[in-house]
Amino acid sequence: MKSNKKEPTSSAPTILRLINGQKKLQLHNVIFFVLFFAFGLLSGLGVGLYLSNISFTFQLRQFSISKSGPGGGSPVLIRRSDPPPSAWHEMGDEELLWRASMVPRVPEFPFDRVPKVAFMFLTVGALPLAPLWELFFKGGDDGLYTIYIHSLPSYDNATADFPVGSVFYGRRIPSKDVQWGKSSMVGAERRLLANALLDFSNERFVLLSESCIPLYNFTTIYNHLINSPESHVEVYDQLGPVGRGRYNPAMDPVIKLAHWRKGSQWFEMDRRLAVEVVSDRTYFPTFEKFCNGSCYGDEHYLPTLVNIRFGGWNSNRTLTWADWSIRGPHPRSFWRPDVTVGFLEGLRDGGKCEEYGKSVGGAAGGGIGVHYYETRNNKSDSSGTGDRGSKCFLFARKFRSHSLTRLLRFAPGVMQF
Repeated sequence: MKSNKKEPTSSAPTILRLINGQKKLQLHNVIFFVLFFAFGLLSGLGVGLYLSNISFTFQLRQFSISKSGPGGGSPVLIRRSDPPPSAWHEMGDEELLWRASMVPRVPEFPFDRVPKVAFMFLTVGALPLAPLWELFFKGGDDGLYTIYIHSLPSYDNATADFPVGSVFYGRRIPSKDVQWGKSSMVGAERRLLANALLDFSNERFVLLSESCIPLYNFTTIYNHLINSPESHVEVYDQLGPVGRGRYNPAMDPVIKLAHWRKGSQWFEMDRRLAVEVVSDRTYFPTFEKFCNGSCYGDEHYLPTLVNIRFGGWNSNRTLTWADWSIRGPHPRSFWRPDVTVGFLEGLRDGGKCEEYGKSVGGAAGGGIGVHYYETRNNKSDSSGTGDRGSKCFLFARKFRSHSLTRLLRFAPGVMQF
């Protein structure tokens, strides 16, 4: 006899279907996440390789890094011969001076090094005589010079004032406020030197102002500087209130009165001296702390440093002419009516010039005139070294912007550029 009671329907197929569906869903999710992760990983690797390639290319172009430096352990940066498109960077002074102080221990360069002259302009803002300098640099190979401009921070736009194609375009460096006669002026000079030292092809370093002019064509000045065995930092000892009277006894024993020297701010030096200046952590801090008030650091720091440590490297004279016949803290300025052919020729052709044993002259070669050297106070260096032979001025100041038209008119004939 059959029972009317129905057997319960089994739920096993339903459960299996749910389990299979969940497995498929989980498998889909796993596959999705795996693909998403793989895509992200590949994208990240691609971007990373791209950025590292850019960084490597930039570093390769900028520097080759050695494993050891002076004293061992410090990395040495070797600058490639081709300059960067801009002198701007994000380094602070501490890092900048550190990098600039590095010296390779291997004398051979890993690239074809052509020595260059670094023209360093320390300005308040604009370069009113830029057209004259453009004409000057046009006569030279752009692989033989570099330009650096330190102006007030308000002018720190890397392209301000200069159009694309100008030799000054992109040549401004990060700067700080500078006050006349203060240690900040020396800080700006050290900052310019440090930036120029990053280019290992720079061999000579010239400090110029916005009122400076070249007295000869590029080839003549380049050859004169590159062939010079000495640096040109004016150094002399002067008695009285504007010389030894500016010495602060608190500088003793780091700097003694017998060390104290004076000289023109506008220098020219070779690479080895430039490295020593940016590496100085003894004398510059002393000047920062104790050279105040009537003590003008830009007139005493370099002359004193050179006198103490590097006198044998130096000619004790400047290559930049100025007229100190007037009384006061600044030399005479020259305006448009002052600039004549006779005046410019007088700055160039005062007599015979011996360029380290070779007589230089002749219109075709842009010969250098001579001015027998006297300090602005007609006093020689009491250290006994004195000036070494005849003196050739390669630059002159202080020329106002109003003189530009006449300078441009006379430059091709008188200055031969």
